Amino acid sequence: MNNRLEIDKDRCKACRLCVGACNFHLLELADDLNSKGYHPIAISNQDQCTACTLCAVVCPEGAIAVYREVKVKAAG
Repeated sequence: MNNRLEIDKDRCKACRLCVGACNFHLLELADDLNSKGYHPIAISNQDQCTACTLCAVVCPEGAIAVYREVKVKAAG
């Protein structure tokens, strides 16, 4: 499992607050429209996401969920 970002495209209102919050510049407006007529946010490179959660924290619509990989140390 890797870090991953999930965007609820129908909740996104394209305010772009998350775009400014992403230190790695991984978020951008998508070309397609959601059901409300907005261009939702899309992630350009999922593999580079560090799961810092800044984008999810600033999203006023709660449209972003961040999942972080948890590494378990071997007992030993």
